[in-house]
Amino acid sequence: MADQQRLVVSAAPHWHIGSRVTERNRDLVLAALPAALFGIHQYGAPALGVLALSIASAVLWELAFTRVAGRPVTVGDGSTVVIGLLFGMMLPATLPWWAVVTGTFLAVVVARQIYGGIGANPFNPVAVAVAILMLAWRLRMDVDTALVAYAFDYPAAFHLAAVKAFGTGAIKDLSLADLFLGRQVGTIGSAFGPGLVAGGAYLILRGTIRWETPLAFLAGVAATATVFHLADPARYAPAGFHLVTGFTLLGAFFLATEDSSSPVNVVPMLIYGAVGGAVTVFIRTIGVFAEGLVFAILVGNLLQPLLDKIRPRALGKVE
Repeated sequence: MADQQRLVVSAAPHWHIGSRVTERNRDLVLAALPAALFGIHQYGAPALGVLALSIASAVLWELAFTRVAGRPVTVGDGSTVVIGLLFGMMLPATLPWWAVVTGTFLAVVVARQIYGGIGANPFNPVAVAVAILMLAWRLRMDVDTALVAYAFDYPAAFHLAAVKAFGTGAIKDLSLADLFLGRQVGTIGSAFGPGLVAGGAYLILRGTIRWETPLAFLAGVAATATVFHLADPARYAPAGFHLVTGFTLLGAFFLATEDSSSPVNVVPMLIYGAVGGAVTVFIRTIGVFAEGLVFAILVGNLLQPLLDKIRPRALGKVE
C-alpha cells in the first residue's frame, strides 16, 4: 500500500459564487417578458388569459403537491413561475383552459415534482408537457389550425406546415426579416425574434446560462437545414427560415439551457446543443410533425447523463 495515491481536498466552508435560485429565476422571467408581451400585443386578451392561467395553475399545482406530499413549500423560489411562463409562451392563444391546466399539471407534478423537485428532474418540464399535449391534442396545438382566424393578417401563416407539404414554393414571397420581427403566426411567445435574442443575450451576460449550448443548438439547426436545402432546394427550406420560425430561438435560449436536464461541461454542451438542433430539423423535414423542437430537447435530455461523462481533467494534486 506504499504507492497508494491520495487526493487532497480542502475542507468546508467553501466559496459561494453569490448566485441564488430566486435571482436566476427572476432573470429568466425578465428575459422572457419581451417576447411574451409581444405575443399579448399580437393576439390580445386570449393570449393574456392563457399566460395568466398557465402561471397561476402551475403555482397552484406545486403548492398543492408540496402540501399533500409533506414537502417544504418551494413556490417562493420562482422556478414554477418560470415553468408556467415558458409553457404559456409555447401555446396557441386559442388553447382551451382545460388543456392549459392539464399541461401545467404535467410540467410541474409529472415532469418535476415526482422526481424530487427543483434540480432533480431529468427532462425539461416544459418540453415534456408540450410534447404530451402535441401528441394528445395535435390539432389544438397546431398554430396553423388553431389561429386560422388570425391568419389573414399574416402572410407567413401556415409556413412550417406549408413547407412540409408543398416545398419551398409555399414561402418564396416571405421575407426573413419579417419572420424575425414576428410578422408570422405562431405561439404566444415564440414569434418575436428580437425579444428572444435580446433575452438570451441578457441571460448570457448575466451568467444565468452559458453561451455554448445556444450557439451549438443554432449551429446544429443551420448546418442540418443547409445540407437538406442543398440536397433539394425546391423541397427543403434554407437555414435562415428554420432559424427564425417555430420554437427555434425560444428553445435555444430558454429550453435547451435548463439547468438540471442539460450538461455542465463545455464539450458536452457543444455536443448536446448540436444534436438538439440537428434532430429539430430532421423532425421538421422528414418527420410527422411540422415542429419537432420539443422532441429534440427530450432526446438531448436522454443523452445528457452520458455526455456529462466527458469531463475535463480534475484539478488538484495527487500525493
